[in-house]
Amino acid sequence: MSKNVLVIVPCGSAKVWDRHPDAGPVVAKDAYVGSPFKVNRKYAEACGDRWVILSAKYGFIKPDFIIPEPYEVTFNRKSSGPVTDEALRKQMRAMRLNQYSEVIGLGGAAYRKRIEKVFEDTSVSLNFPFAGLAVGKAMQAINHEIEAQ
Repeated sequence: MSKNVLVIVPCGSAKVWDRHPDAGPVVAKDAYVGSPFKVNRKYAEACGDRWVILSAKYGFIKPDFIIPEPYEVTFNRKSSGPVTDEALRKQMRAMRLNQYSEVIGLGGAAYRKRIEKVFEDTSVSLNFPFAGLAVGKAMQAINHEIEAQ
């Protein structure tokens, strides 16, 4: 029975263009190549009814969203020009992400803060099961959770 769960996966700083500069446009689910993203993607595919990526540049994007070229935008550096909370709220409503009974947020504090802000006026139940864990510990916990599924 479906629990109606959306998983939000953070993008990653390691991108396909770092290894293949001539890759050209790439779908989002294949654009991020770091281990944390790969583990989070695996969790999202195993544990959610739907998943989206939270990109500091593009906001909420579907896994098949085409990323045209490499970029270096981060929530941790305002001068890099990350997407605003208001833009994220508009995307959340347009993509009907507030229709899920539960939203599981993955990633560090910067992503958690954005997700909490964006969903604060909705009835969605937010869950951050790996919050507060260092990246390596979070990856271990996520892998353990995937195996338990």
